[in-house]
Amino acid sequence: MSESFDVIVIGSGPGGYVCAIRAAQLGMKVACVEKRETLGGTCLNVGCIPSKALLQSSENYAETLHAWKDHGIVVEGVKLDLARMQARKGEVVGANTKGVEFLFKKNKITWLKGEGRIAAPGVVNVAGTDYAAKHIVIATGSESMPLPGVTVDEKRIVTSTGALELDAVPGHLVVIGGGVIGLELGSVWRRLGAQVTVVEFLDRLIPGNDGEVATQFQRVLTRQGMKFRLGTKVTGATAGEDGVTLTVETLKSGKTEELKADVVLLAIGRRAFTAGLGLAEAGVATDERGRVKADGHFATNVPGIYAIGDVIAGPMLAHKAEDEGVALAERLAGQAGHVNYDVIPGVIYTAPEVASVGKTEEELKAAGIEYKAGKFPFMANGRARAMGSVEGFAKLLADKTTDKLLGAHILGPDAGTLIAEIALAMEFGASAEDVARTCHAHPSLNEAVKEAALAVAGRALHI
Repeated sequence: MSESFDVIVIGSGPGGYVCAIRAAQLGMKVACVEKRETLGGTCLNVGCIPSKALLQSSENYAETLHAWKDHGIVVEGVKLDLARMQARKGEVVGANTKGVEFLFKKNKITWLKGEGRIAAPGVVNVAGTDYAAKHIVIATGSESMPLPGVTVDEKRIVTSTGALELDAVPGHLVVIGGGVIGLELGSVWRRLGAQVTVVEFLDRLIPGNDGEVATQFQRVLTRQGMKFRLGTKVTGATAGEDGVTLTVETLKSGKTEELKADVVLLAIGRRAFTAGLGLAEAGVATDERGRVKADGHFATNVPGIYAIGDVIAGPMLAHKAEDEGVALAERLAGQAGHVNYDVIPGVIYTAPEVASVGKTEEELKAAGIEYKAGKFPFMANGRARAMGSVEGFAKLLADKTTDKLLGAHILGPDAGTLIAEIALAMEFGASAEDVARTCHAHPSLNEAVKEAALAVAGRALHI
């Protein structure tokens, strides 16, 4: 055995590296396995961070072309330098991944470079060398979900990874999947000049989100130039030198037709990544979807082996994985780590943004829970008007009897930041009245949240 550790974490994504850091802070000897040349996992390298860099750059470009003149700013001769935009994205990624490497050194965490495999309970093999560990944490994340009949080459038919690396704006981009990843990356390339068509199997966008938000969100994206084919199934894709020919079937009518595209983005979801881990040989149980089975304390059925993040059940969100990593590290140190899964926010970083936390109206109705809803439009918010970003609304849901907050759904400017107020309120069991009686700065976007809280009791002031 080469070396022994208290904890070996397999995977250095947000869940893995945060778990490693917290365990090291608590005095444990920690190693983290990562096969990439850089730390940070999918999120920092080919996911959350580079996509947000391109989202910001493309939004800046679109605003320069279309919005600045309304502010009295006239810019002539605007042109796109996609190579520089992509280079900046790389710089952002590099700064973040180097930041994680710095934190590893600061906290004396050993980076075991190579592909990790659980050789036996208490033993992790990395690039042919065995390392002993009292605790093994599986944090290997997820990968893009494949679709039969659609073969990814990351050139013409791409996953999110390839969609982040295009060196030219496609004339026509077809996105398969109307979820978060497809809409975010579709909006990037739409702003930069591509025609974008979203093909979605269901009859709505962003499944799992509030239905009213989804409907209004589609209208907003349609006004931005995106096209939608809902209730449509993709049955095949053929890539050639001049683009891709998709075969699609309209579910309601059964009609089959061809759809031409320069680039196709496959974004129908993600699945747990466990290839090469040796789970079956180690006796680690997985569920019907290939996820590692773990109990409420992240323990698998094999003593000493744990799992967190996308590789286990629950929303595939970086911040969910981070919270699980911290909670697990603290439990391994004898403390009481805990994650409140009822208060995990989700954000779609389009423009405007979509953010949610807690239950949707559909979920409350299905559960037979009586509730009150309060809604306030950004059109009536002074700060939103000053910004020139008035689309959308904030909606709060509260128990009809107790007024306890049950959920919040925001479509509008900086929704991803605004949702944090409600997440904190829900974490502490606050009521809609608690939020309504909290003084909010004026003029601020947060006032829309306060007004929505007031609207729960039918007493909004500015509508």
